[in-house]
Amino acid sequence: MEAANTEEIHLRHVEKDVLIPKMMREKAKERCAQKVEAFNHCCKDTGFLMVFKCREENAALKECLTIHYKDPAFFELCKQEYIQEKLEFERTGVPTKNRKQKVPTSM
Repeated sequence: MEAANTEEIHLRHVEKDVLIPKMMREKAKERCAQKVEAFNHCCKDTGFLMVFKCREENAALKECLTIHYKDPAFFELCKQEYIQEKLEFERTGVPTKNRKQKVPTSM
């Protein structure tokens, strides 16, 4: 579909306030993968003391994620991707997660 068509799509409240932000969180975690990994590694190594010992890693992770959450261009990118997925679902009836699964090579 053309970009002009995607702007004409009406998004429901739940799509704008829940589904697109969910996509943003997932993509932000991918973009902040090193920070996520550092925080997870710290938490695994320290156990119950992670609240105190992993403050630096947690702060770095939050900062990285917040930068993406507050970026209007990132929201727009995710919104356009969501609209494309929605249009594809309306066209095919196949949810995105099912389209991305590998098809078995032998039956």
